[in-house]
Amino acid sequence: MSPGDLASGGCPGSRAGPRRSHPSHVAQGAPGRPSVGGMPLIPRTDLTVSDLCLGGNVFGWTADEATSYAVLDRYLDATPSTVAPFVDTAEMYGEGTSERILGAWMADRGVRDRIVVATKASPGRKEHPLSAGEIRSAAERSLRNLRTDVIDLYYAHYDDATTPLEETLTAFDELVQAGKVRHVAASNYSAARLTEALATAERAGTTGYVALQTHYNLMERPAFEAELRDVVTAAGMGVLPYFALAKGYLTGKYRAGEQIDSPRAKGAAAYGGERGDRVLAALGQVADEHGVPMAAVALRWLADQPTVVAPIASGRTVEQLADLLPMQDLELTAAQRQLLTEAGE
Repeated sequence: MSPGDLASGGCPGSRAGPRRSHPSHVAQGAPGRPSVGGMPLIPRTDLTVSDLCLGGNVFGWTADEATSYAVLDRYLDATPSTVAPFVDTAEMYGEGTSERILGAWMADRGVRDRIVVATKASPGRKEHPLSAGEIRSAAERSLRNLRTDVIDLYYAHYDDATTPLEETLTAFDELVQAGKVRHVAASNYSAARLTEALATAERAGTTGYVALQTHYNLMERPAFEAELRDVVTAAGMGVLPYFALAKGYLTGKYRAGEQIDSPRAKGAAAYGGERGDRVLAALGQVADEHGVPMAAVALRWLADQPTVVAPIASGRTVEQLADLLPMQDLELTAAQRQLLTEAGE
């Protein structure tokens, strides 16, 4: 099905809508990014998505239902009309609460066919979390929570070394063949296990992972850049980095000596030090040059990295989201990207 089929009830990705248009410039100066016509593309799919993936982990946690609706409304309105709004959630977020809030919002607004929804088969406390039976059960629960008949991108939330990879991948493949899942992806896999999973899918003739969700940002780079990036590049996969703002540190709001009332303040403070100060100084310089928040610059740098489709970031209020949205229109120069890259080394 082509993206143009959306108007007749097809797959979300590229569709007509009342929202404003933005220039198609997102991939300019960013070689190696998965894109088509300058629009971010999840590789091996027809899904052209926003290069800001909205994290739903806060829905029902630090954002109540009304606030979550307001954040989703603002994100939908701000997403360029040439791409699909892209929302990431998981069954384990609030034991299904995040999925249920997202599902209710899509139903209330009548926008399911405009949203690319990513969720995850989560391990919880199960003994074999990615066994065939657990995956089938988890998918059915997520479909009910989301009030949809298909999940656009379905992740294995964490690796499960207790279940044979072929069993896991065959279960995902059955969901794809049944039309309940469009594409499958991996989250929190090591380079070695991702390589093994890709080889297993090819050997077994099953649906393979098209994307990887991993911990990656200006402060957390070696684990991805040293090994994982080579694996996803060779496989033609896309990357969706989580903790894209280093638990809030890259917003510049958690400088040494400042007390912030946030559930992530302690985690953000751990990045303080000489290297963290260098990164914040570089972010501040580039942000001042563009007249945008530091968070937008940090997200733009990440979105411009090879293999990255879209960073995942959440806002627990509309005001927090407002600091993220300028990244969609932001174009960094090569010199600015280099400044940020070198500051974090």
